[in-house]
Amino acid sequence: MTIIEQAWCATTPRKPASVQEQTLGSGLKSVGSALDVLECFATDGELGVSDIARRLGVAKSTAHRLLQTLVSRGFVEQDGTTGAYRLGIHLYELGQLALARNELRHAALPTLRQVAKATNLTVNFSVPEGADVVFIERIENLDGVRILGHFGRRLPSHCTSSGKVLAAFNTTVYRARLGAGFPPRVRATVRSAEEWETVVDQVRAKRYAESHGESFDGASSVAVPVISHGQAVASLSVFGPTDQVKPAVGQLVPLLTAAANRVSRNLGH
Repeated sequence: MTIIEQAWCATTPRKPASVQEQTLGSGLKSVGSALDVLECFATDGELGVSDIARRLGVAKSTAHRLLQTLVSRGFVEQDGTTGAYRLGIHLYELGQLALARNELRHAALPTLRQVAKATNLTVNFSVPEGADVVFIERIENLDGVRILGHFGRRLPSHCTSSGKVLAAFNTTVYRARLGAGFPPRVRATVRSAEEWETVVDQVRAKRYAESHGESFDGASSVAVPVISHGQAVASLSVFGPTDQVKPAVGQLVPLLTAAANRVSRNLGH
């Protein structure tokens, strides 16, 4: 099974400008506009000046100026043949530094490798970010079948076992999804506040979450929370074809729970 999708959660709206950005003058607004340009590349690999201008609602000259500033700092690069723009290598460098300095990821990585070896499934380690989950580490299954491939690292929390288990043990995540609504992704996706409440209550009682055909048709996942100071700060999950994952839930949950407990201890909590 191969999944080919955009590299970003298209149902997640761009964050609005902050109060400071709106009131503290043109300098800060320009910074915000430059960040808006970078956000445009979350859903497309390459874009032209006209594309950026249209998406931001600015003149082409303004979009060109913003892009050239980003090019000069290595955040964006321009194709010499087509003239199109794409994310630059310096942004990759900064992203790698963010991962390398992430305490949660460091605490989890040895355990994630053990889970991947024991299950031969794709292992995901995710953290909450607003109404979504962001997968900060992914270890593909060991038989060489790349189910997720280059699929992006962000999904709405109501579409994933990771998001559901985070919401069950972190009220901030639960409320954020309520506020953002429940855009459908595939046929089995949670679609209402009432359904969300029921699902989260069930997860809270079981202390693990399942997702069968809710983010991708034919794919399933099982997730458990990583608890710190009484609430979920991350989730640990396995992902694979439904016909492999669903029959094995009873064996996977104890393994994942023990792994999550090890991660929590590694954090010193």
